[in-house]
Amino acid sequence: MPWRCEPCAQTDKRCRLLPEQRVRLAKLLIWLTPALWAVNSIVARKAPGVVDPHVLALGRWALAGAILGWIARHELWQHRKDIWAVWPQYLTLGACGMLICGAWLYVAAHTTGVMNIALIYAASPVLISVGALLWLGERMTVLQRIGVGIAIVGVLHVITQGEWSALTRVEWVVGDLLMVAAATAWAAYALLQKKWTTTLGSTARLACICMGGIVCLMPFAIWESVQPQAPAWSLNATLLVIAAGIIPGIGAYGIYGWAQKVLGASRVSVTLYLGPLWGALSAWGVMGEPLGWHHLVGALLILPGVALVTQFRQN
Repeated sequence: MPWRCEPCAQTDKRCRLLPEQRVRLAKLLIWLTPALWAVNSIVARKAPGVVDPHVLALGRWALAGAILGWIARHELWQHRKDIWAVWPQYLTLGACGMLICGAWLYVAAHTTGVMNIALIYAASPVLISVGALLWLGERMTVLQRIGVGIAIVGVLHVITQGEWSALTRVEWVVGDLLMVAAATAWAAYALLQKKWTTTLGSTARLACICMGGIVCLMPFAIWESVQPQAPAWSLNATLLVIAAGIIPGIGAYGIYGWAQKVLGASRVSVTLYLGPLWGALSAWGVMGEPLGWHHLVGALLILPGVALVTQFRQN
């Protein structure tokens, strides 16, 4: 009988890594995931006036779904009855991960500031950790909890640019409600992926989630595209869709979903705190925005905090 890779739900014909090798690889890759997601922030900032939010999200996940579906086509066909039996799960995951957490973030960027978006989204790993503790039965050591606290302090230092009094001057607008929904939806997406077990591999499962997201996004994208002020399709719009679909879409979502199976939801979620650092680096490298001392101080807090959480096992 072939050896079975439980986290991947695959046999040795498709997953040849030993358990300890999978853990080491997962720990390495999750440090890269926020860097891939940082590309989405650049896309979101370049999208206004080029492509509407839901149209961008639909194109992004249609492209990702097509590529992933082709790669996993044999597995998808083999398990088609099982997939259809739990299709509501994929609709739910698609709504959480692609519609609310995806397109609504693009919409929120039109009406709220960068600080508000970062502050609210920083709550997502906390929600995941609490949900994993209460709902999934995951446990964290004292060192891991300390690591979460250190990482949160580092994130707030980067977001406030070292001026913590700025937190008292934050003004809340409609876009903030969308970001609260996005942060909550991402937590639900991460927890439900862990809760709902599947016989599918990570690629096939993400392809199914993409299809669920496409169904949810379609009505909103059609509505946007028929509006008089809708921008005409252009080469820049195509490039934004390709960038968002392949790098944060296939890359970040794929790694995150697989790593959750190996390491657990709470350990993987804390790497989201690396987002502000990668976002600052990408803004500096691509957009020409300056780096400050608050980024360095934040990094000196966030990096060891994340390391404490990801490198130690739960009780």
